[in-house]
Amino acid sequence: MTASPEPTERELRILKVLWERGEATVREVYEDLRDELPIVQNTVQAFLRVMESKGLVKHRVDGRSFVYRPVQARERTSKTLLSGLLETVFDGALDQLVASAFDVKRPSREELARLRELLAAAEQRALERGRS
Repeated sequence: MTASPEPTERELRILKVLWERGEATVREVYEDLRDELPIVQNTVQAFLRVMESKGLVKHRVDGRSFVYRPVQARERTSKTLLSGLLETVFDGALDQLVASAFDVKRPSREELARLRELLAAAEQRALERGRS
């Protein structure tokens, strides 16, 4: 199975709409995006066609409308993008990626608590792998 290409910034924004809705028509995607992006409905339609040719979305026909849905779940796409960023930009150095993320956004107390939980769980998994 070949990996699907990484979505562009605009394609990722369209995918976010589809992930939130599950599926949507061109008009529904356009209506969700029009207030935040300078985009017209025909452009959304063109993006979706290109995204389908790239394997990012699929469609079904409902009357005269095409209803689009994402091919991959948000989590899988997120992991693929993050993995590529980690390897390409940070040469696999997770500590550098995290330090850069903290430079970009200062985490809230709640986010820090969640990060501590995630780190503890990762340490536990590493210990368990070491025992087997």
